[in-house]
Amino acid sequence: MSGKLHNSIRMHASAPVLVAGAHQATDGHALHTPVLVLNASYEPINVCAARRAIVLVLKGLAMTEEENGHFLHAARLAVRVPSVIRLLEYRRIPHQTRALSRKNILLRDRNSCQYCGTVLPSGELTLDHVIPRSRGGSSTWENLVACCHPCNRQKGNHLAAEAGMKLMREPRAFNLHTSRHIMRLMGRSDDRWRKYLFY
Repeated sequence: MSGKLHNSIRMHASAPVLVAGAHQATDGHALHTPVLVLNASYEPINVCAARRAIVLVLKGLAMTEEENGHFLHAARLAVRVPSVIRLLEYRRIPHQTRALSRKNILLRDRNSCQYCGTVLPSGELTLDHVIPRSRGGSSTWENLVACCHPCNRQKGNHLAAEAGMKLMREPRAFNLHTSRHIMRLMGRSDDRWRKYLFY
């Protein structure tokens, strides 16, 4: 991702304050709705929050391809909330390995405990080291999984088998294939995404 686009994404906090309009809930939820990001070639490459998508459109780095029917407004500006945006300049995405972070681990694991399968809000999940750090385990994509608090307490400093537990799936790095799979899962709830994802 180029420096210009990366900086624009990081600078979204300095954009005009956008608040929900009359036809949208006023809890700010509209600012966090997911938006599909397409490359200039219409290839799906990411998912971001509506606020970030609007900033990219306002800065002239992307254009709206699909709208979700709601709008946000600032003091002198009303903006329709996008559902799909497309970058105006093509970005090379060689392997799209994401940064290792708590947020990306939870996204990869779809906010579900990898031992019991319970789906929970991000704030109610922890990260578990499959091989505990006390036994030489490192903080890598392949050794970190989303975990609920009860399972985390049960596993403690043991291996899963020692605690009578089993991983639901083998943890892997978050790559382009993983991103596409998650986009397709998310796209099932938004018909506007379907023509860009299901081909």
